Amino acid sequence: MPWRLIVFIIIFAVFLMFITFNLENSCDINFGFIKLEKVPVFITVFSSFVLGLFCALPLVMHIKSKRKEKKLKEEHKKHDAPIIEENLSDSVDPKEARKKFLARKRGGNDA
Repeated sequence: MPWRLIVFIIIFAVFLMFITFNLENSCDINFGFIKLEKVPVFITVFSSFVLGLFCALPLVMHIKSKRKEKKLKEEHKKHDAPIIEENLSDSVDPKEARKKFLARKRGGNDA
């Protein structure tokens, strides 16, 4: 059963209920140099949520790159291959690195 779809529909229904209950509610937002008056509450909540997601994105990307680097190191240890720092950087093309690794494993040259 498509559980993700069901969960998405439930979350979407909750958001719609929140919006319909707060259509008449409004608030003032003061940034210090500019003041926005009568902004609907649901716009304030959703914009805060989206800004939070954008703030968390660099942290998630950093953690993901650290996991990738750790996995690559473990793979090198598993195959008794020397760890080459250039393979751990993001500037290396993954396809080229894989070709070189497979060529070394077969005993051929790096080209």
